[in-house]
Amino acid sequence: MKTVSLAYSTREINRNFRIKVSGVDGEGNKVHKLVGVSGAIALIGVEMFNKLLKRAFSSVEDKCVCKLRRGFKFSFYIK
Repeated sequence: MKTVSLAYSTREINRNFRIKVSGVDGEGNKVHKLVGVSGAIALIGVEMFNKLLKRAFSSVEDKCVCKLRRGFKFSFYIK
């Protein structure tokens, strides 16, 4: 099995963004909180988090909102 690592370092991600997650998790619980890198990976996995990071780093706005079909909404706020 092929292991996937983060495209950016945890230090770089935390230095540039505040990550807020909203929605409903797999167990039906509502989620609306700030998360770190490990919390985001626990919710959606490394591959999907890399896609969201690529989109957030290329964004020119103050806030990048990424909505997933699973019901999660990730908001990346630039510091």
